[in-house]
Amino acid sequence: MLIGELSRRTGVGAHLLRYYESQGLLDAHRGANGHREYPEDAVLTVTQIRRLLEAGLSTKYIGYLLPCAIGATPEFEPCDELVDGLKERLAGLDERIEALTESREALHGYLDAIERTKAAGLRAGG
Repeated sequence: MLIGELSRRTGVGAHLLRYYESQGLLDAHRGANGHREYPEDAVLTVTQIRRLLEAGLSTKYIGYLLPCAIGATPEFEPCDELVDGLKERLAGLDERIEALTESREALHGYLDAIERTKAAGLRAGG
């Protein structure tokens, strides 16, 4: 099917469909006339992409999930791409949590130092 038909069937604009293709989320082949031609299952793929985007996932992360996605919901089969993607995501979250914890501790240290300085000033100034 051509991009216009896919757009009509999914309610997704052609510019977004081209973007999904550029991100490696959607496959299209060029016909002899140079037009993008999408397979029938592209409707399901676009539905899955939209639902995953609505869940707040990035297109990069969706790229890990799509090979394991089944159905319009979508649900996921256990597969290497999914496991690898989840592990990478968790590692990134762990790094961010660690950095935030260090920042939090530093801020607590600054506040404690300020409060000690204030308390010492109050005792000295009386």
